Amino acid sequence: MTIVIVIASVLISLAIGIPIGMAYRKKIAESKIQGAENEAKRLVDLAKIEAENLKKEEIFKAKEEIMASRKELDQEIKERRGEVQKQEARLIQKEENLEKRSDNFEKKERELEKEAQDLERQKEELEKLHEQEMVELQKIAALTKEEAKQRLLSEMEKELVAEKAALIREQEQKAKETVNKEAKEMLSYAIQKCAADHSQETTVSIVALPNDEMKGRIIGREGRNIKALETLTGIDLIIDDTPEAVVLSGFDPLRREVAKIALEKLIDDGRIHPAKIEEMVEKAKEEVENTIKEEGERAVLETGVIGLHPDIVKLIGKLKYRTSYGQNVLNHSIEVSNLARIMADELGLDTKLARRAGLLHDLGKALDHDMEGTHVEIGVEILKKFKENPLVINAVEAHHGDVEPLSLEAVLVQAADAISASRPGARRETLEAYIKRLQNLEEIADSFEGVEKSFAIQAGREIRIVVKPEKITDDQMTILARDVAKRIESEMDYPGQIKVNIIRETRVVDYAK
Repeated sequence: MTIVIVIASVLISLAIGIPIGMAYRKKIAESKIQGAENEAKRLVDLAKIEAENLKKEEIFKAKEEIMASRKELDQEIKERRGEVQKQEARLIQKEENLEKRSDNFEKKERELEKEAQDLERQKEELEKLHEQEMVELQKIAALTKEEAKQRLLSEMEKELVAEKAALIREQEQKAKETVNKEAKEMLSYAIQKCAADHSQETTVSIVALPNDEMKGRIIGREGRNIKALETLTGIDLIIDDTPEAVVLSGFDPLRREVAKIALEKLIDDGRIHPAKIEEMVEKAKEEVENTIKEEGERAVLETGVIGLHPDIVKLIGKLKYRTSYGQNVLNHSIEVSNLARIMADELGLDTKLARRAGLLHDLGKALDHDMEGTHVEIGVEILKKFKENPLVINAVEAHHGDVEPLSLEAVLVQAADAISASRPGARRETLEAYIKRLQNLEEIADSFEGVEKSFAIQAGREIRIVVKPEKITDDQMTILARDVAKRIESEMDYPGQIKVNIIRETRVVDYAK
């Protein structure tokens, strides 16, 4: 019973406690929810306040940046406005200057027009005065109009000397400043003006004898030995009173060389008779042929000319025994080849063509004793036969001016030929002609007014003129040099060129006492 009561009590308590607990828990939960809502609301309010503060700060910063940018922009606008104002001021100043210059130009133009009118008026007055002066001169001096004109021109010429000298110097300076092609042509033309002089050619050779007894052995019984030697060689043997020497005379240098070698061999052998003479002449011919071949090869090697036909090389070697006005033609040809090559190299032209044409330019002289025609015609014919370069043939044909040169290399061959022939010591000329030429040179120089004395020096290749300083000015020296050169060109024949050197010296002398 008691248990039942307890259980019942428990159940009643539970029935009463459960709702009460639930109600209490509900109240507690509602209280927590309300607190959370209040906390959330508080947090939201705080967040709104912070956001509002941040917004205000950002707006403030943006305003500050805008103010700074506006301030910079205002400063830049102010600076640019200042520059624009400066430019405007400069433009205004330029406009004012232009207006002033325009006014000045107009003023000068009016002045020039006025001066032109004045000059025209003065010109008319001068013409009238000139006419009156001419009339007065004719009355007073009994001069004709032409005579007065000559006197007036003479006076004007004296005043124009300085201007003429300046003009000459200006033209010479312009000539130096010409383009490369014109410089080449002018240099070639200047060198081309060199000319060759004339001298006597060697036509004899001398063979030394060990003794005078040898002369009789050379003549032989009834002259049979000398006749055999002359017949086989075509050379005249002159045996005169010259001690221990025999003179070989003949126009053909090859024949003279053969005769000379044969005679020397006979003298060395000692057996002189017709059979031995014939044998020695044949040996001499073979020796000369070998020498010709060797000399031709030497010349080709020395000048660097390649690809020549063996027959042409042989003809070149034959020039060793050919002289022209006392000058060995082979040495002359080698020298011309080298000179033409050097000048072509300096001028930037074809050096191979120049050296080839220079070596072959006198090739015809190897056969001009055997064939009719000038050495130029013979040389051209030979080169055409061996199909030589047409430009080389033209250079050979033009080296004495027979035809017009087709290339600058041909002009250089002309110049090199003249230089080689006319350089001092290259060719012989008689002492009388040499002295006469120097005298003529000094006479021409002394004939000009104001010349104190003159000297022909360097074998007549320079005339040194000393002038009187009180009569010849520095400007007049230029005119005098040109006039002397022109006079020499027109009145004299000479090799190469002659330098006109004028000296004007002023001295002041005093004595310390």
